Amino acid sequence: MKKGEIVKLEITGYAFEGKGVAKIERDESDKKYVVFVHGAYPGDIVEARITKKKKNYAEAKTVNVLAPSPERIKPQCKYFGTCGGCKTQDLRYEIQTEYKEAQVREIFEHLGKFTDYEFLPILPAVKIYRYRNKMEFSFSEKRWLTKEEIESGETIENRDFALGLHIPRVFDKVLDIDECHLHTETSDEILNFTREFFKRRNVSIYSTKTHEGYLRHLVIKTAHHTRETLVNLVTGYDDENLMREYSDALVRAIPSVTTVVNNVNLRKAQVATGDYEKTYFGKGYIFDFIGKFKYRISANSFFQTNTLQAEKLYDTAAEFADFSGDEIVYDLYSGAGTIAIYVSEKVREIYAVENVEAAVEDAKINMELNNVKNMSFIRADLNKSFYPIARESGFPAPDVIIADPPRGGMNPRTVNDILKFAPKKIVYVSCNPATQARDISLLSEGGYRLVKMRPVDMFPHTYHIENVALLAREK
Repeated sequence: MKKGEIVKLEITGYAFEGKGVAKIERDESDKKYVVFVHGAYPGDIVEARITKKKKNYAEAKTVNVLAPSPERIKPQCKYFGTCGGCKTQDLRYEIQTEYKEAQVREIFEHLGKFTDYEFLPILPAVKIYRYRNKMEFSFSEKRWLTKEEIESGETIENRDFALGLHIPRVFDKVLDIDECHLHTETSDEILNFTREFFKRRNVSIYSTKTHEGYLRHLVIKTAHHTRETLVNLVTGYDDENLMREYSDALVRAIPSVTTVVNNVNLRKAQVATGDYEKTYFGKGYIFDFIGKFKYRISANSFFQTNTLQAEKLYDTAAEFADFSGDEIVYDLYSGAGTIAIYVSEKVREIYAVENVEAAVEDAKINMELNNVKNMSFIRADLNKSFYPIARESGFPAPDVIIADPPRGGMNPRTVNDILKFAPKKIVYVSCNPATQARDISLLSEGGYRLVKMRPVDMFPHTYHIENVALLAREK
């Protein structure tokens, strides 16, 4: 087996991050060589091209499905297989959740070596399409050409203007799309209106080579409960006349748009945020609810991407904490305060630990919206240490710590700080079970026991999974 070679494989297992597993007889011993196959599911027989060859394993990419798994279905999206947004749209949703649940269990029991804890069934998504409340699209002067276009031999038009999504691992080209089944139908209308508006006017697109050009990103946020819609055009420079013309035309064409803003990004970094922001229509923000709590969502504020599943996630965290009403709680990586506010009625005091100033300001606004009086802030960089800041400021020690870190997990300093505070309970919410298992291993060494966990599927048709874990301090 060599890199680049196409081999026939029978898929018998499924690995984390959505890879099929094939095992090949290695030699006369019982050991088998493992091949992780992208785009394959258990039950498939495929032809796959070897993309990486190591001593103990290889990686491959499916090029032809010879015999499909009975769990395969026809994907709903016409861009599936080219756009990398949905990896598993061609797999029955019930099977997707089974695999996700099994992968979390595999990580904790086989990699993390955890035993003797309660594993609760995964909470599936309420909606498996049109569930995202935010989509971020990119402009590019290089449109990704499909295999069919290239092989057609015909002259390809409109190849220098694209508005859509990046192809995986391709940073300079964009797949021009006219619909996405993960966001709302209104989002599709906004996407297509925006493309035609700027194409007709021959407006320039920002180039990552020359660092010149106007159009950079289109970000659309929609509120599930209030149906409000925010449109954020991210540009390379300020053009008030053009932006006002676009805003006025957009609102006339799509009256459900409730606010239009322009983030002006003067930096080279291709990020969908700006050095400053201007509002051209509406208030510059929208509102939505998680449970009974109301939150303000601005162009650059963080909000859980799946509103309906966020309620399930937060309910699980609160259920695991089993508050009596008299606890001091620290919420680490609190962001805009969504979790802290959600559990505020169940506790005596809650302290939100966050370092991003904009997030803290959003959280303060959300506190006022919900009349929360028992929430305070600890401004601390959780890549450093929050223990001395909290102690020097005279904050009481926590009975419960809730942590919801980014995919990289917690910094070892944060783990040590938690161990110093020694709360009775830790509720760890994670979007990456692998780093979560690593951190919980460290906490276990410091005297905590993993009591139970529950996966929550926030992102159908992807391999991403949220997992909530409860740890209790050993007496």
